Amino acid sequence: MLRRRHLNSGVQLSILIFWSFAMPSKPKTVDTTKATKAALYAARKVLTRDAQEELQLRIPFDVYFQDPALRTLRRNFDFDETFDVPWEPGIGDGPTSARFAVVDYDSSAETLAPPATWDAENNVFTDTNGVPLNKANIASPQYRQVNVWATLQNALDFYENGFGLGRRIPFGFEGNRLIVVPNAGYGENAYYDRDSKSLQFYYFDSGEKRIYTSLSADIINHEFGHAVLDGLRPLLAESVSAETAAVHEFFGDLSAILIAFRNNKLRKWLAAETGGDLSVDSALSNLAEEFGGAVQNQPYLRSALNKLRYSSIKDDQRQHYMSQVLTGAMFDIVQRLSRHYMKRGRTLGEAFWHTIRRMQCMAIQPLDLLPPVDVTFEDYALAVLRNEEIVNPTDPDGYRQMMIDVFLEREVLSPETGRKLREPHDVFTRLRTQVYHHAADIASSRAAAYRFLDDNRSALFIPYSADIAVQDLSTAVKLTADARRQPRQVLLQYTWREDVVLEGGRFGQFAGETTSMLCGGTLALDIDGNLLSWMRKPGTQPLMGKGADESAEEQGGALRKEAFLNALAARIKAGRIGEIAGGELGILEKTVAPLTANKVGGILRFSLSPHVGIHSDEHDEMGESQWQISS
Repeated sequence: MLRRRHLNSGVQLSILIFWSFAMPSKPKTVDTTKATKAALYAARKVLTRDAQEELQLRIPFDVYFQDPALRTLRRNFDFDETFDVPWEPGIGDGPTSARFAVVDYDSSAETLAPPATWDAENNVFTDTNGVPLNKANIASPQYRQVNVWATLQNALDFYENGFGLGRRIPFGFEGNRLIVVPNAGYGENAYYDRDSKSLQFYYFDSGEKRIYTSLSADIINHEFGHAVLDGLRPLLAESVSAETAAVHEFFGDLSAILIAFRNNKLRKWLAAETGGDLSVDSALSNLAEEFGGAVQNQPYLRSALNKLRYSSIKDDQRQHYMSQVLTGAMFDIVQRLSRHYMKRGRTLGEAFWHTIRRMQCMAIQPLDLLPPVDVTFEDYALAVLRNEEIVNPTDPDGYRQMMIDVFLEREVLSPETGRKLREPHDVFTRLRTQVYHHAADIASSRAAAYRFLDDNRSALFIPYSADIAVQDLSTAVKLTADARRQPRQVLLQYTWREDVVLEGGRFGQFAGETTSMLCGGTLALDIDGNLLSWMRKPGTQPLMGKGADESAEEQGGALRKEAFLNALAARIKAGRIGEIAGGELGILEKTVAPLTANKVGGILRFSLSPHVGIHSDEHDEMGESQWQISS
């Protein structure tokens, strides 16, 4: 008989994993030592969710469904008692974890609330009196701390797991922890701000009721969506295009919808309430119901049920309003997927489960394919379609064709682009280069990636004079909707800047200044060197080659420069560029312009302002805000 001391840690871990799978369903949680729990945490990816719960590798919480308004609007929808988040070794008071640190400072009252206390022995957070923070203790300020933290931990897992991006997500600032302020002060507001490395959630009064934005899962997930996209594509913050700003708002709304749809109890309720018809108003299509009712006197902040098309918003400046085209398109896909699964004989619950699993892959994984700068609605649609082709090249169920139809109906894609997408073509090709570099070598370091780019400037349409920057380099292991592991991906973003002189009266106070236009691309390869995707934003500098491909690339760069100047002139004309002005209550929505301007090394740069306004801007008019009046 073997004694335990003769077993190495790997054998012990194997026995523990086998034992966890063999356990009967839903027993009591199992007490483990710190060392054993750490070993199980390291192997969590091969443990079932039930096993993780039983081994206390998931922490249960009572959180609100979407927001507290559902308690009034829909009976039995107050708290989600089935909600849990992954355990990790570094959890502490605050709450604090690897990626989030809650700091409960109220700028209006100038007070710092005591943090929630982590009771590691019982796997629970408590208030200052040692009482667990659950639905019986919602009056405690520490409950809001835990609610926002748990909601964010769940959202992070949604983005990072294999059905999402299949990798760790960076933030768009120096550091790895996002500061979360659940009671930032008095105001009808919530926002993500890169400069302060924070998510700020405010509170306000509506009649006799106090509204806390940190209790709305829709608002939390929307604002975190901004932080995620800012980390994945930080240079979008320098875009002067209203459409790129609208992409940011779209992703915030899409995040809220998909994370809500991931909830088991919500899907069961939707099945009973809608009978499977997601074209009717529901808790899924309506965003931030409590905030919308209190601030806009309507039953939601925004709805994914709309009929907007690209032609109706393409010359607009209101980014929240514009974003509804892409949100509506993706919700159209949600509806068509659910109908498809029901036609195949699935129950409503099964159809909705398969829909959200596939939508997570369809909507989140394409983010890794987007170009590093100036992302448009068309860019996102093309990334969605290409990602689906990568994971499902034969497309026996016609998902890709269905999505092309949706994007054409919403005018996100032109008829000519739709026709080209439907033409027969090779799904996978090799990247043609002058100097071969193995994909594993490219992925080994930023320096190695730069040498690959520099050695192959001609083949990659990079001007000889361009000062290339490796914007990001990462690898990812993604899953298909049916949990098949995809080959490891190598993801390389590269950029360069081109100086542009602003000539003419249409540039107002900026006439005669020099600014920069960002150029570059995103290359996605599998580990064997197959080209998965290559999305580019060309410049105007002469290329090394003189063939038809180079001529087309240069023409594309000229069109980009023209679009860049036109977008900037439109922003200036509409009075959408100003300076951030603060007050006693901090940054005020009415004093924040969509774009700000500053100089870096004598070159003018424009930046998107913090996403301060979470209201609908559909009925906004020029001249309402201080920065509009003064510009």
